[in-house]
Amino acid sequence: MRPKPAQQWVYVTAKQTFLRDRVAAVSNRTATVVNGDKLQVLDHGRRFVKVQTEKGEQGWIDEKAVANDQVYGLFDALKEQHKNDPAVASAVVRDEVYLHARPGRDTERFFLLQEGAKLKMLARATLPKAVPGSKGTRAVAPPVVVPAKPGVSGALAAAVPPPPPPMEDWWLVRDAQGRTGWIFSRMIDVDAPEALTRYAEGQRIVGAYILTTVNDPEAEQDDKNIPVYVTVLSPYKAGLTYDFDQVRVFTWSVKKHRYETGFRDRNIEGYLPVTISVAKDPYGKSATAVVPAPIFAYKVLAGEADEAVPDPVTGAVVPGKTVLKTYRLEGNLVRRVLQPGMPAPMEAHPVVIEKKADKGKKKKR
Repeated sequence: MRPKPAQQWVYVTAKQTFLRDRVAAVSNRTATVVNGDKLQVLDHGRRFVKVQTEKGEQGWIDEKAVANDQVYGLFDALKEQHKNDPAVASAVVRDEVYLHARPGRDTERFFLLQEGAKLKMLARATLPKAVPGSKGTRAVAPPVVVPAKPGVSGALAAAVPPPPPPMEDWWLVRDAQGRTGWIFSRMIDVDAPEALTRYAEGQRIVGAYILTTVNDPEAEQDDKNIPVYVTVLSPYKAGLTYDFDQVRVFTWSVKKHRYETGFRDRNIEGYLPVTISVAKDPYGKSATAVVPAPIFAYKVLAGEADEAVPDPVTGAVVPGKTVLKTYRLEGNLVRRVLQPGMPAPMEAHPVVIEKKADKGKKKKR
């Protein structure tokens, strides 16, 4: 007596396909299956698998249109591992796109997201872009040979460092159904109102968060409670060792009935998430003496910390020492919250700031 073989399952990865009654140039369709359907394996062919649907329909399907239990297990593990992770921002899918089990274009993929699907962004990874003809996304671009200039010795020409390899950003996301996976950053847009995107000034909005609301009875909007936003922005560049380099608060002017910039923090190396809360006593005074007001906070790289480097395997960027910056909204004014008598700690800057004294010396020379 031979033991009964264990049941095998495959899962449809194609958007939609059909089962056929036989593997031949001419065949009949027996059923239609869509992305995510679970099929029981009945037999194996050369390039096709005979399966049965949950309704009992049987037929052959191309093995390239399905994923095995191992691939499904990777996505199930991702969902379980990150089910309680807080979202750092919200996004919308630009076009139909697959979720991947790991960052990279050639990694395992399964769930197909539709255009306009809402996503919760959980974490970012940055990896070298795949070189054409190589396998995987971790291939390093070949070194660039810089021709020597006339009058420049070969030793000096060889000392010129090659340009860094092009990078790609990937986001770990979770959709409304709880499905979790990695998605190419260019295939999603951060969910931000159009009233703010016009003020982006060529920057990419990484996150937009409602800090509070202002009632404006004469506003053109149907909802007269206008939200006040905290936004974080970054350049349109992949491979950054930080999540954003600018923070802007958009307050609402009741007199002019429009958004205005109430606060801006630039040239920083900031990291998500941005936290929003309400505090009564941010300055260490009596709680009864301070009116509750919205508080927002974010972390930036400390001035004495080393530059963060992406992990070569996972692509995760883990900064060293950071500084927590906390601000309080008082009406339309934004004030930084610091401990009494404590100076503001030093911060790192993507663009080096020259001292005024140094500029003066250069002019004298």
